[in-house]
Amino acid sequence: MSIIPRLLEFNKQFVEEKQYEAYLTDKFPDKKIAILTCMDTRLVELLPKALNLKNGDAKFIKNAGAVLTQPFGSAMRSILVAVYELGAREVLVIGHHGCGMTNLDTKGLVNKFIERGVDPLAIETLENAGIRMDKFLRGFKEPEEGVMHSVKMIRKHPLFPKDIPVHGFVIHPETGQLELLVEDYREDAQSSVNG
Repeated sequence: MSIIPRLLEFNKQFVEEKQYEAYLTDKFPDKKIAILTCMDTRLVELLPKALNLKNGDAKFIKNAGAVLTQPFGSAMRSILVAVYELGAREVLVIGHHGCGMTNLDTKGLVNKFIERGVDPLAIETLENAGIRMDKFLRGFKEPEEGVMHSVKMIRKHPLFPKDIPVHGFVIHPETGQLELLVEDYREDAQSSVNG
């Protein structure tokens, strides 16, 4: 049975009781930050609480592992829009320990595609067209590797402004403890921001 009827029933009551009023804000991030993070369910409420963020404080961009796999994909587009259109002045990339993208078995995942009915010819066609599954389904050995990959891709992006700092963190998904990996990896970041 689908979860949709229960969701809609709750939603109707939520709106009728005006519970949404506690979350009213606008589209601009009050703390002027954009956060690229993992879609892990443990981070949905924990991450904002661990950073003392409330609704409206930040733009959250989520994907598997907080990893940018393509410089012109939807996650990078979201970061650019957050900066240029919505006023974000800093970007945080936050990975986490125990991530499902750690040591991801790309071949095993492709086999699961086939087991669920994806035609192996479709996968072969994609590979022949230059969409390599090992790049598209990129994982990492340690979350730090994934975070630094994304930080560097953002900073090197030809459309990303030089004066916006990009920071890297890893969070513990049970305690919320943050580990700073890099406070804007560029050596000249402070002079660019202050000068």
